[in-house]
Amino acid sequence: MSFVEQNIIRTMFSRAMSDMYKKEVPQYQALLKLAAEVNQQTLEADPHLYHSLNEANELQRINEERHGAIRLGKAEELAMIRRLFAVMGMHPVGYYDLSVAAMPVHSTAFRPIKDTDLKKNPFRIFTSLLRTELIENTKIRQMAEEILASRDIFTAHVRELIDIHEINGGLDHDEAQEFVREALATFHWHQQATISFENYVLLTKVHPLVADVVSFKGPHINHLTPRTLDINAVQNIMPSKGLNPKAVIEGPPERKIPILLRQTSFKALEESISFPSNNNNYQEEQHKARFGEIEQRGAALTPKGKNLYEQKIAIVRNNIIPNLDGSNADEYYAVLKQEFADFPDDIALMRQQGLVYVEYGATKEGIKKAGSLSGEELNTLIAKGYIEYSPITYEDFLPVSAAGIFTSNLGENCPQIIVAEANQEAFEDALGTKTLDPFALYEAKQVNSLKMALEQLGISN
Repeated sequence: MSFVEQNIIRTMFSRAMSDMYKKEVPQYQALLKLAAEVNQQTLEADPHLYHSLNEANELQRINEERHGAIRLGKAEELAMIRRLFAVMGMHPVGYYDLSVAAMPVHSTAFRPIKDTDLKKNPFRIFTSLLRTELIENTKIRQMAEEILASRDIFTAHVRELIDIHEINGGLDHDEAQEFVREALATFHWHQQATISFENYVLLTKVHPLVADVVSFKGPHINHLTPRTLDINAVQNIMPSKGLNPKAVIEGPPERKIPILLRQTSFKALEESISFPSNNNNYQEEQHKARFGEIEQRGAALTPKGKNLYEQKIAIVRNNIIPNLDGSNADEYYAVLKQEFADFPDDIALMRQQGLVYVEYGATKEGIKKAGSLSGEELNTLIAKGYIEYSPITYEDFLPVSAAGIFTSNLGENCPQIIVAEANQEAFEDALGTKTLDPFALYEAKQVNSLKMALEQLGISN
C-alpha cells in the first residue's frame, strides 16, 4: 500500500489551516504579507544571513513556517489530539506550566522532531489543557467540568481515519485528503456559544481563558504565527498596515546573535458571539480571544544558557513590568538591554562557555586533509578552519513570553488564578505518554553533527 508521507500531510494541513484563518481573521492576511516583505528585505540587505540559511537548508522553511495555539478542556481531548497530530509526524515536546504566570493551563508543543522533517515543514501547535482544579469556586468548577464532559470536538470520521492510520501505518492519498478536511473541523471558529451569557460572565470572572475554553463547541485556533527574520521591523511597520501591535516585544533583547524566541502580536479582535437565551432566541455579545502573532527564532540555548536567560528575565521583571498601554516601553527595553549586557553576543564565546547548541560541519579545506588529522582536538580543528559550526535554531517556546502575549490580549482587568505547583505527571497522564525533552533533541543534533564532521575528516570517535 502506498502511503502519503507525513511531511506532506503536515504541509497540506498547515496550508489548509492558514487558508481557513485568512477567511476568519482578515488581518492575518496583512500580517503574512508584512512578514514576507520584511523577510525578503532582510535577506537582500544581509548576504551573510542569506548564505548561512541557504547553507543550512533553512531558507525554504522561513515563509512556510507557522505555529498555532489551541486550548483544550479535558484529558480525553488532549489524548485524542496527540493521536491526531501523530498522523502528521508531530510529537509532544516540552512541558510548560503557565500557572506561574496566573494562567490556569499547562501545555506542550506538538511538532516534528527530526531535522529533515523540520526543514521540510516545522509546523507546530502549542497545546494547552485547562486546569479546572485551579477554579476555587466549587459550583463554577463543577459547571465547567459538566459542560466540557458533554462535548466532542472531533468528527466521527476523523476518529475513523486516525484508527486507520494506526492500524495500517499510514494513510493513502484519498484518506490523507479526507483527514485534513475532517481534522480542520476541530479548529474552526464557532460564532455560537454553547452556554448562556450569564454563565459566560461567571467563567470570565474566574479567568477569560476559562471562558474561552468552556463556552464553545471546540478549541478554535486563536493565533497562527508566521516567522520573521526582523521582528523589530515588523513591530515598527504594523501600525502603518492597520495592525495594532502590543506594547513591547516579548523575550530577549535585540542581539547580533539572536537567541531563543522573540514574539509580538496585534491586539485580539472583538468578535460578535451568539449566546443562547430563553425561547430559542440568541443574545448577541462580544468575545475577545483571537489575535495575530509573529515570531523571530534564534539559537537554542543549553540548560546552562537557558538558566542564565531565565535568571536575567526574572531580574528584569522584578524591576519593571511593561504597561499594556506602552507608556514605559522605552524604559523596559533599557532595563532589558542593561541586564543582558554581559550575556555573550558572540557565537564563539557562547559555544566555549557552553551556553548554546551548535551544528558542526567539515569544511572543504578539512575534507582535503582527511586521513591526516588523527589526534587533533576539536578546538584545534576549528581554529585551523577544518570544522565550522552554526547555532541550532530554537524550535520551542517560552512560558513567560506566552503569558505576556496572553495578558496583552486579555486586558488590564484580567483576574488572577491562584498560582499553583506544576503538575507534569497529571498532564502526561492525560496526554497518554511522556513529553519529549527539548534539550535532549538539541543535544542529539549537536552530537550527531560532530560525529559526521569527524568522519568526513577521517577521525574516529
